[in-house]
Amino acid sequence: MASNDWFEKDFYAVLGLPKTATEAELKKKYRSLARQYHPDSNAGDAAAEARFKEISEAYSVLSDREQRAEYDQIRAMGSGARFSAGGAPGGGFDDVFGGMFGGGAPGGRRAQAGGFPAGGGFEDIFGGLFGAQGGTGGPAGFGRGPQKGRDQTAQVSLEFMTAIQGDTVQLERSGGRPLSVKIPAGVADGQKIRLRGKGEQSMTGGEPGDLVLTVQVRPHPVFQRDHLNLRVDVPVTFHEAALGATIEVPTLGGEPVKLRVAPGTPSGRVLRVKGRGVVTPKGTGDLLATVQVAVPSHLSAEAKKKLEEFAAALPEENPRDDLLTRARA
Repeated sequence: MASNDWFEKDFYAVLGLPKTATEAELKKKYRSLARQYHPDSNAGDAAAEARFKEISEAYSVLSDREQRAEYDQIRAMGSGARFSAGGAPGGGFDDVFGGMFGGGAPGGRRAQAGGFPAGGGFEDIFGGLFGAQGGTGGPAGFGRGPQKGRDQTAQVSLEFMTAIQGDTVQLERSGGRPLSVKIPAGVADGQKIRLRGKGEQSMTGGEPGDLVLTVQVRPHPVFQRDHLNLRVDVPVTFHEAALGATIEVPTLGGEPVKLRVAPGTPSGRVLRVKGRGVVTPKGTGDLLATVQVAVPSHLSAEAKKKLEEFAAALPEENPRDDLLTRARA
């Protein structure tokens, strides 16, 4: 961009920011405006496209510390003076500032704002805004050398057992060969796995971007995951809970284990089996078996009679007395 263009354009006004705006404020405002006016969101809107280019031009200058300093100096000098082509023989605005930017003095350089590269598109500039995470940060036209390709995102759905034990799965990529992905043992629902160099190829000769997988774990019909622990509900009969018993409890992917139910065990008590939970490099969880007392829905006449005799033999006490007392308090 020629220096007289810098003199005529107020890039701070374009972005709606004061001259004292920080780099973080510039970036935040730029990303907000870019989303609003990006051609992908305004198909066929010429005015939005023009505004988008104007925003990009302003940010490309103000986001570069050296260019911003030069731009501020030009604007400061221009605020109190008027320049015209008649100011010097054959001279104009570029002649006045030639020594500063290399326009008239040897050894100088002309300040240039990073515009759109030849043959480039809007996606080259806004890699992280539309359909990608992270990404290039800017095209080669910004003068920052080769940039990393954009990150890509995908989802992978796993069986409960696969997520717990780990495995290698095949991902189908549109327009490409299947990708083998090693799933680490103990991966959790919603966890993200980053595959280095498996994202989009760089358009500027840099390294490829990454592929970020979001894991979705299908529920298991028996087990639930609780951090590194596995939980399972285990029904026991009334007489097992009342008199005590040894019961079998299932484990994930292994043989059942035997647990002792103590006499008088209430519904909801948790029995722990050490080391039979989720195994990861960070630790190993336990199997937590929650006792659920199963109440029979049908009783024979003889069973009903004996149960009534049993109830009559019990001491006169109401197990809800304490609950009612605390509720009143």
